[in-house]
Amino acid sequence: MKPKIAISVGDINGIGIEIALKAHKEISKICQPIYFINSKLLNQAAKILNINIPKNFEIYECGDDFEIKPGKVSKKSGKFSFISFENALNFTTKGKASALVTLPINKESWKKAKIPYKGHTDALSDYFKTSAIMMLGCGKLYVALFSDHTPLKDVSKKIKFNKVKNFLLDFYASTKFSKVGVLGFNPHASDNGTIGGKEELEIKMAIKAANATIGKEIFIGPLVPDAAFTPNSLKSTNRLIAMYHDVGLAPLKALYFDRSINISLNLPIIRASVDHGTAFDIAYQSKARVESYIESVKYCINSVKIQA
Repeated sequence: MKPKIAISVGDINGIGIEIALKAHKEISKICQPIYFINSKLLNQAAKILNINIPKNFEIYECGDDFEIKPGKVSKKSGKFSFISFENALNFTTKGKASALVTLPINKESWKKAKIPYKGHTDALSDYFKTSAIMMLGCGKLYVALFSDHTPLKDVSKKIKFNKVKNFLLDFYASTKFSKVGVLGFNPHASDNGTIGGKEELEIKMAIKAANATIGKEIFIGPLVPDAAFTPNSLKSTNRLIAMYHDVGLAPLKALYFDRSINISLNLPIIRASVDHGTAFDIAYQSKARVESYIESVKYCINSVKIQA
């Protein structure tokens, strides 16, 4: 029996529903996808896209009907994307689906709809009362974020021994990776304290304590961030932890944008997402690519098999 995968369709004004429709034939061969959308919005989207809705396109009716406005930030589309996500999450948590795949939401639309979260990861952390860990990438390279959507000016104060140590231990418990590079915070990982350095001291102590708790040397670092993504460095370790968002994701997306996915770790459910946004600039123009979405589904299916 193929596993059921709950799929929240994201912001209806973006590319999510196009991706779901275009990739349905391929992913339905390996799983039973259930799309969280109502039939009126689905028919409206399919008409704009000039795409036929597959006969086996199973939906879970949720949310209200409204006018789709391709490429536009909208309170209504923000509210709907959250409703789709919330229903898919509840469905998965109750064991009705084996995993959850989320298509992209627009953070500004969530804000307009007064959704009290910056994105899926924040919402998942609150829902499960735990600290969800955001990891992005593919088999060639995975990057986890110690601070995900934290403004850069606030990251330094978060880099404290206990917080970093607990993050490393939670990360290891979720992945069981055998070797993980932890990137420094300052340029050149502070050059032994000549460029800042207090953050690197906290990171270094946390690495040592986490390795001691695990009983083997899993984490190495702090590594120099601008050297960690070179081909030779990645041969040594291609599982990395970045202290803040762009230092980890800019090189990852430059290398593997079309193949990368977004995975939530440290949760009681399996959740993956595409590693791109709503792409309002190409919404409803039949230009959306499906690779990241298909990889997300495949990751969930493989994770289900591992847990079985």
